[in-house]
Amino acid sequence: MRLAVTILFSIIFLSACDSVDDHRIPAMPVRIDFPTVGDWQRYGVAAALDYRSFIKSERVPQGFPYSDVSATGFGGVLLVCSFDNVPLAYDLSCPVEVSPSVRVAVDSENNLARCFKCGSTYDVYRTGAPLSGPASERGYALTRYNVSRGSEALQYMIVTR
Repeated sequence: MRLAVTILFSIIFLSACDSVDDHRIPAMPVRIDFPTVGDWQRYGVAAALDYRSFIKSERVPQGFPYSDVSATGFGGVLLVCSFDNVPLAYDLSCPVEVSPSVRVAVDSENNLARCFKCGSTYDVYRTGAPLSGPASERGYALTRYNVSRGSEALQYMIVTR
């Protein structure tokens, strides 16, 4: 009985150590609207391993129809399409550096995102979890945002906090 209880507590303790902190980036508004299927096809991520960055203050991507209610988080938004064709979104800011100007970039050869300042890498096509570098050592994951189909007839997809 004692052995079973000891094993149970060990499993609970070890699983708690594997958790990641994905709340290091300051909470900022996020809203990127794709009002039509055409907008999603032009600016969204339609196929596995597609990615695109959104930074309203820098008008990235060029030509994207940002509105007065549009917001792209702390350092911008990285929108990706997972291996399973599911759109995922993260803040572009590295959670180790916590600076809006220190952003991760997608390394398409290795299918991950990398911070060129601290060297951390992240699994952006699955969970945003750290893979290597200081982020992995400290358990700092990318901040994840919601991607959903809009509720209005003209709202195709939306990214929000």
